[in-house]
Amino acid sequence: MPAPRNRFKQALNEGTTVFGCWLGLADTFSAELMGTTGFDWLVIDGEHAPNDLRSITAQLQVLEASQSHPVVRVPVGETYLIKQILDAGAQTILVPMVDNADQARQLVRDVTYPPSGDRGVGYALTRAARFSQIADYGTTADAEICLLVQVESLRGLENLDDILAIDGIDGVFIGPADLAADMGHMGDLLHADVQHAIMAALKKIAAAGKAPGILSTHDPMTEDAINAGARFVAVGADSLILSHAAQALAAKWKAPKA
Repeated sequence: MPAPRNRFKQALNEGTTVFGCWLGLADTFSAELMGTTGFDWLVIDGEHAPNDLRSITAQLQVLEASQSHPVVRVPVGETYLIKQILDAGAQTILVPMVDNADQARQLVRDVTYPPSGDRGVGYALTRAARFSQIADYGTTADAEICLLVQVESLRGLENLDDILAIDGIDGVFIGPADLAADMGHMGDLLHADVQHAIMAALKKIAAAGKAPGILSTHDPMTEDAINAGARFVAVGADSLILSHAAQALAAKWKAPKA
């Protein structure tokens, strides 16, 4: 029996645009809820949410019954972390702060079994291989792993061509908040210079045959990104959805009555 088919990777390879949402609440109950809402993919965030290996594993477990594909964003591109997340059952990994081709090249090795890569061969013990029930996991897993890297700095943009030339990178996500800050526009993602840099990068990624990605909660920016070639598009975050809806509800009923 081979490794499970990665539906997210398949959709990107087919040129389909898929829509997702960030999971930052670090909770299985809310992750399960979000898995019922119809998003194509959901990011379990290990960088800016209070997640660890066990909480990420638990969210992978509850999302297994969902039609939403789980993407795990690791806090940093470290080999040992990526190894653990893959063994926990993640098939799609998003790595932040990738600034050069050397980093990208090592990340490809991190998600690939020997002799081509450095991933540890202990799959018989892992959830990824259904605890040894997927007998062919070692020979079929590489093809189903999807590696997404985040380019979110001026240095990363300068090295984008080199990063795109690395075989094994399936998609490149442009991180708008960090990029805006690095460009001297902290908190102003919609600044004209930032928007120009984002859209130009998305077009370059698409032209190189990789899948471009973005997170945007501003509809006009989202539309522009799709028109520039973005194919994995996150349009919200669970924490923001809850916070904004709760704030609006409180304001509605606490507002002075005429």
